[in-house]
Amino acid sequence: MKALVVYESMFGNTQAVARAVADRLSEAFEVTLADVRQVPPAHDVDLLVVGAPTHAWGLSRPSTRIDAERQGTIREGATEIGLREYLNLSPMLTGVAAATFGTRVDKAWAGSAARKAHQQLRRLGCRMLLPAQNFAVTGTTGPLLDGEQERAGRWAAQLTALLLTERRRV
Repeated sequence: MKALVVYESMFGNTQAVARAVADRLSEAFEVTLADVRQVPPAHDVDLLVVGAPTHAWGLSRPSTRIDAERQGTIREGATEIGLREYLNLSPMLTGVAAATFGTRVDKAWAGSAARKAHQQLRRLGCRMLLPAQNFAVTGTTGPLLDGEQERAGRWAAQLTALLLTERRRV
């Protein structure tokens, strides 16, 4: 089975979560881990997992990515394209199993890029395996709170178990 993990990351926090997810998924899947800038095709996969940092209560926009650049050193090329644009460019993904995650400051009012991506994937026809999942950072530039990468691995294990159970029933 094939899994694609696509992430947007400004300061490296979302990339670290994506890597933890991909590492755990690789126990059961042939995994491709891709920066959103690569615009990897999402068709012909058994599982699509997407992740992004929360900007202004949702997915980043060109203006919020430029604003992030003012707040600290960002990854090279990180302002070029975000998950919002990637999903807007995507064809229908009817029936593809999917899940979303995001990174955000651990505050109830912070919003969630993961929830926005979850809604967009549902509109594209994906079967959402789990509710959107957020992983906490200590501040805008990070780092991740202690234990969040391990929690991301456990979340990926849940995704694997759900999809494998689903496959056995068919």
